[in-house]
Amino acid sequence: MSTDVLVVGIGGQGVMTAAEAIARAALEAGYEATKTEVTGMSQRGGVVCSQVRIGERVEASEIRPGSARLLIAFEAAEGLRWSHYLAPEGCVLLDPWRAVPPIVSSGVHQYPADPAGEMRAANRRVHEIDARGIAERIGDARLANSVMLGAAASSLPFPEQNLRNQVLRRFGSGEIAAQNAAAFDAGRALALAARFFPPQAVAATEGKPASAIASSASS
Repeated sequence: MSTDVLVVGIGGQGVMTAAEAIARAALEAGYEATKTEVTGMSQRGGVVCSQVRIGERVEASEIRPGSARLLIAFEAAEGLRWSHYLAPEGCVLLDPWRAVPPIVSSGVHQYPADPAGEMRAANRRVHEIDARGIAERIGDARLANSVMLGAAASSLPFPEQNLRNQVLRRFGSGEIAAQNAAAFDAGRALALAARFFPPQAVAATEGKPASAIASSASS
């Protein structure tokens, strides 16, 4: 049985980077992991969805609607857009920050008035995290994806430190790495204090490390 995770947002938010960190952390723990990207536009501001499947054996790379355990949404409307992928017992980690596209500003389309409220009305379990606000207080709004990864860490089927290590490896050492560590730890502390998830029961895994991430892309 796999753990299915969607990471969604808009171009430039680090969606694919965050999904890569989750997949590599799973591999490090001995699981198989696949990662698939769905992108609406290649430039900044386009829709981005990364699908990560984790398990002792993963045979298909794409997540079916209604089966995801976790939806990590870096932007409010994108969380709503992809919420139909959640399993009944799944939950959403949602940054309520809004990116209003030009097509809305021009009046052609309307931005959802209350994305989180619409999801809750559909009986979705939603945890809101002001990741962008936390990131800005640490020093850079771009740290929001590390905040969200920290908040998600205890819900994933491998030790939290594996995911933290992946975040830090991307940035090496120095101030940027220190800021990302602080962002990850802030997200983790918030999730634990708010009891978003039960205490993590996963210790070491018995699976064999996979040799590579199986990736595919569609547009």
